[in-house]
Amino acid sequence: MMGIEICGEIDKVNGKGLSYKEFVERYMEKNKPVVLTGLMDDWKACSDWVDENGQPNLSFFSTHFGKSRVQVADCGTREFTDQKRVEMSVSEFIDQWCKEPIPENGLGSNNGLTDESVLYLKDWHFVKEYLNYTAYSTPHFVCDDWLNLYLDSYRMHRDPDSYQENDEISCSDYRFVYMGAKGSWTPLHADVFRSYSWSANVCGKKQWFLLPPSQSHLVFDRNMKACVYNIFDDISENLFPGFKKATWLECIQEPNEIIFVPSGWYHQVHNLDDTISINHNWFNSYNLCWVLDLMLRDYNEAKEYIEDIRDICDDFEGLCQRNLAANTGMNFYDFFIFLARFSLANSVVLDILVRDAENIAGTGSTFPIIQQLVQNLSSIQQIALKMKSLECFSGDQGFVLDLVETHKNPMFSKLCYSLIQICESIHNRQVLSLCSKTVATQDSCTLIVIQNFCDAVSSPQDLVKYIDAVLTEHTSLESSE
Repeated sequence: MMGIEICGEIDKVNGKGLSYKEFVERYMEKNKPVVLTGLMDDWKACSDWVDENGQPNLSFFSTHFGKSRVQVADCGTREFTDQKRVEMSVSEFIDQWCKEPIPENGLGSNNGLTDESVLYLKDWHFVKEYLNYTAYSTPHFVCDDWLNLYLDSYRMHRDPDSYQENDEISCSDYRFVYMGAKGSWTPLHADVFRSYSWSANVCGKKQWFLLPPSQSHLVFDRNMKACVYNIFDDISENLFPGFKKATWLECIQEPNEIIFVPSGWYHQVHNLDDTISINHNWFNSYNLCWVLDLMLRDYNEAKEYIEDIRDICDDFEGLCQRNLAANTGMNFYDFFIFLARFSLANSVVLDILVRDAENIAGTGSTFPIIQQLVQNLSSIQQIALKMKSLECFSGDQGFVLDLVETHKNPMFSKLCYSLIQICESIHNRQVLSLCSKTVATQDSCTLIVIQNFCDAVSSPQDLVKYIDAVLTEHTSLESSE
């Protein structure tokens, strides 16, 4: 490759011969990418969306999903740090892909597109839009997905000043379908929230170029503000003095292969064929620290940018938090509420499993699931510990965590159910049927857990203490047994 140094390839592993524990130890904990094979054999998408020649079945999309409104990137036109995006229906996108003229009604001069434009449908919230069409099943290696699990029940950010009801689909989850012709591509970037991502090729080939986080500074300018857009451009050594020192991993992803991209890895992706892929962004106990680090960096940048108006601003910290939410997708309050709700769900499920251990014994040991819940809580505690000193949680900022209504909200029960399902999938244990009644009815013991949490937790410092008490109690129970 002209202009960049390829230093290695990415592991390619048969997923059927890999245990979840091995995946965690070799890839998730080490934040190392991998390509997994053999996990898409029974996906509906792999039959419905692909024709007999292995090409995208475009007529199927036009017939079944043609009216959906989607975001489409014009790969030949840069707009700020990304490609120019236009909105159109799936049918209009496919007409353009097939080089048929785009009808002008509703598109206004084709949005500046020409027949030569290479278009790439991106970030289509397919799962949320077609709840009854099960295109695929999330592989158990990547199902410990706190981000989408949470967003199935709650909004990540709901600022009364900026919230729009009609924006429901655009920010409702991070499960996407991508479709693009040969030659479509995605510029260099690291993923939203510095989350993990996985991308499954339903058909077509992709070429990936990945840069480890330890070298990410090399693709930024001298001020660490602007990032290289396209690694195959003629990159100015004066603007990006470290770029030539970067060493890249390369990967050709074949059809029916899933790539795991860890946190903080910058990557650029090119479609070598007409391609359809399914993509998730996600985080869990193993990469929460990456999420917080990104937010801290973005917060400090935003704060520095408006520091000169601090003295004349009535609510400077509030303005910083609004800017952080606009730039990053959530602010520190949103993240803390997310952590608090997840802590409570983990505590409730942990309490039920420990209490019902005798009843569940016949279905196999619950020990691995209990251990996972304990690890979840420990990781949240570590993040809350780092958040304790943030200015936005100081006493004079007026932030009050109020989860008193949580137990009355059916969405919280749904969060608990989904958490149990994830644990079942990871550890191949069946406990949901025995736990579900307790979650649904919220017996007196469960209500005590919820009430204790609501009484005790209103800040990161409180959350640290609360989790400490839960973990201490769990340890003492283990010892007594």
